Order: sequence, then structure tokens, then C-alpha cells
Amino acid sequence: MATAIPSIVCLGVIGRNNNPLHVSIFPSHDQVTNTFAPIRTPLQFSLLLSSTLDIFELRAKHNAVSGVGLSGDYGLLHAVDERLAAYGFETNTGTKFVVIVDMRGRRIDSSVAGLAEKEKRAGATAVGLREGEMKPVFKAMQTAYVRLLQNPFYDPDEHAPLAGRGGKKITSKKFADDMKRIGEAWTPGVTNL
Repeated sequence: MATAIPSIVCLGVIGRNNNPLHVSIFPSHDQVTNTFAPIRTPLQFSLLLSSTLDIFELRAKHNAVSGVGLSGDYGLLHAVDERLAAYGFETNTGTKFVVIVDMRGRRIDSSVAGLAEKEKRAGATAVGLREGEMKPVFKAMQTAYVRLLQNPFYDPDEHAPLAGRGGKKITSKKFADDMKRIGEAWTPGVTNL
């Protein structure tokens, strides 16, 4: 018997001027064809990432009004549909990290994973993720971004121009490899990436 577990389908890094710096898309398990393919097109993921900017802005305004200041960890931004959910984190410099999770994105054999007995006791599969399950992802993404900033050949002002418009995307192969490693390695319950 196979069980579907959540997996990351998109990682996005958005600059302080709300310009996309990096987007990584990962395949998801299609139960009908029993294959792995992206669940949405790159344009659809770009639109999903853009839709999270409104939520970042609303929460920042709410925090400013309530006197909390910058909270950093926002957690769940919004559930896109019954399958996708967007999680977010904003740094103190205004860089935003967004993770889109497919709640049925990966298929595992429950008998091998030792989940068959747990499923019988729980009755059905769990819906959603616990609050802390995305923290290792955001920590790993921020670590990769800080490593990128430490590169003497990387100019962050090229990617977030002072005029506030445009900007280049991150083209670092090392950064892209780190994002790929994070997206492929994460599963619920992982504490270190």
C-alpha cells in the first residue's frame, strides 16, 4: 500500500523590492499516471509567488500597527487549494523566502516506512504540516543566501537596484544547487538540511 506525503514543489527567493531573485520548481507525484512531473507551469508558480507578496505586506502592516515590529517567521501564508500551501519567511533586510508544498507530492511504500500500523491507528492520513516543520527549510535557504552574499563576485545591488525597479535574477550555480538539494531532501520531520 502506498502513502502520499508532502513534498516541496517550489522554492522562491524574492528581493526587498518584490522582484523575483530565484525560483526552483520540483516534480510532484501524479497518482493518475504514476509519474513525476511539475504540478503547475513556471508561469503559474510565478503567479503563486507573487500572490504571497500581498500577505507579506498585510502581515508587516499588522505587526507595525500592533507594535510587534518585524516578526520574521510568518509560517503558513495561505492554502492555495486542497493540495498546495504556501509558507513564507522574511529576513530583516526584506528578502522573502517562499516555499510551496504539495500535500500529496511524494509517494512512499507505507509498509517499508513502517507507517501502515500508524495509519490504522490514526484512521486516515494527516492533513497539513506542524508549525515547526518548515523551519529547517527556511534556515537552509537563508544559510545558502548568506553564503551567496559572502561571495565577493556577487553584487546584491544588481539584484535589488536603488531605483526599486527591475533587477537581475540570481545565476549562481552553487546557490541553485543548494536550492535543489533543499527541495529534494526535505520531508516532514526532517530537522536539519
